[in-house]
Amino acid sequence: MATPPLTPRMLTPTTMSPLGSPRSKKSTATVRPEITLEQPSGKNKSAGSKSTKLFRRVRSVFRSLPIMSPMCKFPVGGARLHENHVHGGTRVTGTLFGYRKTRVNLAVQENPRSLPILLLELAIPTGKLLQDLGVGLVRIALECEKKPSEKTKIIDEPIWALYCNGKKSGYGVKRQPTEEDLVVMQMLHAVSMGAGVLPVSSGGGGAAEQGGGGGGGQQEGDLTYMRAHFERVIGSRDSETYYMMNPDGNSGPELSIFFVRV
Repeated sequence: MATPPLTPRMLTPTTMSPLGSPRSKKSTATVRPEITLEQPSGKNKSAGSKSTKLFRRVRSVFRSLPIMSPMCKFPVGGARLHENHVHGGTRVTGTLFGYRKTRVNLAVQENPRSLPILLLELAIPTGKLLQDLGVGLVRIALECEKKPSEKTKIIDEPIWALYCNGKKSGYGVKRQPTEEDLVVMQMLHAVSMGAGVLPVSSGGGGAAEQGGGGGGGQQEGDLTYMRAHFERVIGSRDSETYYMMNPDGNSGPELSIFFVRV
C-alpha cells in the first residue's frame, strides 16, 4: 500500500524570552501597572522639559564615575530626632530604592500618590546605605557652588558633591523619572511607610538599569526600598533640609539630607 505523501506542517509562531528560551504567543511579558500618579501641585512642566537635556548630559558623566563605599558611622553621643514634626517644616514622602549593589535612588513626593518632585541618584550602594541606617543616624550633605545672581532653586541644581557623615562619597545627581522609576512609585502608591523588596523587571532603565562600578547592564533579583515621612525645611535660597521622621518617636532608622550652596 502506497504511503501518502508528507505535507509540510504549519508551526505555531513562538517568541523568544529575554533569556533565549521559546515562549508561546499567548505568553506575554510582565504586565506593568497603569501609572495613575497625580501631578504635584504647582508643578512647572515647561521648566522640567527645558532642563531634561542638561540632566541627561550630567547623568551620563555621573554614570562613568565609580561607586563609593563610605563608612557611614555616627558618634554614639550624637543628637537624635524624636519628634514627629519639625517646626516650620512641610511633610513629604521619601523613598530610598535600588538594587543592593547599585547606586541608591531617593524619590521625594508630596504624597505616595503623586509624581516625584525630586529624584536623586547617589553614589552610595543601596545595600550599604540601608545597612548603615539600621545601625544609627546617617547624615548626607549635598553641596554645590554658589554663583552670583543665582536664580535656580537649590533642588533644581543638576549635580552636587556628596558627603556621608562628613566623608566625601562621590556625587549626587538629579535626574528625570524613567518608566522603571514610575513603575516603582506606582507599586508603592498605597504604602505610606515601610520597607521591603519588589520583584521589578529590570529592562527599562532608571534604578533597574544601573550597573555596579559605573557599568550598565540588566540587574537580577529584587529591588529593595524603604519609605518614610520626611520633613522638608527651607532655610534660605541656598539651603534646604529633609529629615526622615520616625512613627511615634521610636528609635528606628533616621536620615537627614542637607542641600547647600557654598
